[in-house]
Amino acid sequence: MTSIASLIASRLNLRGPHVENTIRLLEGGATIPFISRYRKEATGGMDEVQVAAVKDEHLRLSELTHRREYILATIEEQGKLTDELRARIESCWDATMLEDIYLPYKPKRKTRAEAARRKGLEPLADLLLERPHTDPIRAAAAFVNAEVANEEEALQGARDILAERISEDERTRATVRKSFALTAVIRSKVVKGKEAEAAKFRDYFDWNEPLRRCTSHRLLAMRRGEAEGFLRVSIAPADEEDCTARVQRLFVRRGTATEHQVATAAADACKRLLRPSIETEFAARSKQQADEEAIRVFAGNLRQLLLTAPLGQKRIMGIDPGYRTGCKVVCLDAQGNLLHNETVYPHPPRGEYARTCLKLSTLAEQYKIEAVAVGNGTAGRETEELVQSLGLKEVSVFLVSEDGASVYSASKTAREEFPDYDVTVRGAVSIGRRLADPLAELVKIDPKSIGVGQYQHDVDQTALKRALDQTVENCVNTVGVNLNTASRHLLTYISGLGPALAQNIVDYRAANGAFRSRSELLKVPRLGAKAFEQCAGFLRIPDGTNPLDNTAVHPERYELVEQMAQDANCDIPALIASEEKRRGIELTHYCSEKAGLPTLTDIMAELGKPGRDPRGTACVFSFDKSLHGIEDLEEGMVVPGVVTNITNFGCFVDMGIKIKGLVHISQLADRFVRDPAEVVRIQQRVRVRILEIDPVRNRVALTMKGVEQ
Repeated sequence: MTSIASLIASRLNLRGPHVENTIRLLEGGATIPFISRYRKEATGGMDEVQVAAVKDEHLRLSELTHRREYILATIEEQGKLTDELRARIESCWDATMLEDIYLPYKPKRKTRAEAARRKGLEPLADLLLERPHTDPIRAAAAFVNAEVANEEEALQGARDILAERISEDERTRATVRKSFALTAVIRSKVVKGKEAEAAKFRDYFDWNEPLRRCTSHRLLAMRRGEAEGFLRVSIAPADEEDCTARVQRLFVRRGTATEHQVATAAADACKRLLRPSIETEFAARSKQQADEEAIRVFAGNLRQLLLTAPLGQKRIMGIDPGYRTGCKVVCLDAQGNLLHNETVYPHPPRGEYARTCLKLSTLAEQYKIEAVAVGNGTAGRETEELVQSLGLKEVSVFLVSEDGASVYSASKTAREEFPDYDVTVRGAVSIGRRLADPLAELVKIDPKSIGVGQYQHDVDQTALKRALDQTVENCVNTVGVNLNTASRHLLTYISGLGPALAQNIVDYRAANGAFRSRSELLKVPRLGAKAFEQCAGFLRIPDGTNPLDNTAVHPERYELVEQMAQDANCDIPALIASEEKRRGIELTHYCSEKAGLPTLTDIMAELGKPGRDPRGTACVFSFDKSLHGIEDLEEGMVVPGVVTNITNFGCFVDMGIKIKGLVHISQLADRFVRDPAEVVRIQQRVRVRILEIDPVRNRVALTMKGVEQ
């Protein structure tokens, strides 16, 4: 086993051989969804989160390996690489420790210490440190020359050299780092003169707390205030004098002639070099941890939103409501194709209520509408009530989130889909399609625009994009997509494809008609055996020639299923249809090195639910009809709502008014809650009690304590 694989196994508490197999699969071009779904024997049943963790850790350690090689080469060029130093560097797998080892050898910019060395003062620094009983003034006199004016200037230069040495010493850095780790306090203060402009950060005008207790959202709020120029944020040990004293004890010999000189150098090293360096390190580390936590919350919310239950293939009327500009109405067929669009004006200022009712009723009958999706933005509740009042038979009315619809409607994807229509029509189409299949529609929108993030614009954007793309990919592959109806954008996220192959599939489908089997994918230009292996299991063909093509059973296991059916004296359709025949199969008879019990168990589960959507089916939800704005709320009221966003400090609930109320983490349950995600999920229907209403700041505090759900 490679040292990297064993290290990853240790850090992630996984078995070494499974980690090594996973790395080998990743390096061979396998995707995370494919590995977690179809290579369980090799990975020991790792899920996509664990496979992703192995991938990320492998990337970090590989980068560290490259950094070690660079450091070794740099020190060797200086002629200072001893066998002992080489061994230390080659065995170091901690990035911080590696940089500490390298620091004394790192090429310097122009520093006070470097200037002193050029004046020939390094021997004086050695004397002060190594011969503590030497008289500093007498020793310094020997270094006075044309470049060094007097003894004090010589001693100052020697102290500068000592300060740099002390700041680069591993023991020193470990000592200061320990003080930060145990006692660091983060402080924020408002920039003088900007109190009015910085009103939204007033909670942090004079704030301090132990860094290790600072939550992700508070730290990101302070850093945002700092980035916008309203706050000054610092991190320092609680007792800076004690930290300095600890460093001095490492170098100062009490009662000696050089005590004052070395102590002064150590204090200078702490204040000028060490603390800023370690503060930067802890600021970066705490920001990274806050980013990781915020990204984790965002990715979890996004996953739940993407896996929201769809209504399915229904004929849908989508309505993007509005007052002055009217309501944009579109009619879609069961595949989401646009059949009709127009604008109606039921609300003020035009108030064409009767004409709108007649028009909507006529359209519903003409296009055999089965459901109506109303955007939940401006005039959403009023439009929902209007449609409900029509009494359309067997037509369900849904209020659908508009978050991101405007972003989609102005995007390149929307222009490609609807080049002949304006943004208002595209927005209404997006609302209707979002009801039919939230996943298929939401993948077209930048996740940062769909309302489920926490400080998403303040975190590392590269890390955020990587995590969100991975989440979208996992969700799309968990559900699977219809090969004959999926858009290019949706196909892009299928394991092993990407934009180019997704477009080739769409082009092939347009030229040759619907795919009849998965094997036909091999006729798509540039889609070779490797891409087929990665993508085939996640693509569904509901009415194909082989019923297994509508399951998550991979084509590489078709022969195995055929053998099962033959042994059960039936064909594959009969095996799928008969639970009794499936129960009669002894899976251990079919075990092999490549297809063990985990794979066989998955196969049997798929045969029992071919083509079934794991997300379930959307159900109608109704808000309290008496609520339209914050003025309709009263403290103590219990109202229905929908969870729209989850953060570390609680969750936000849509009650059918423009403002979303906050259920603080302390109000989620009659018990201690460490993580709000333990109690609630995105799109969950809940009942909440109004605790407090702040109409000035448009805030509503809610509780779920003591409220029957």
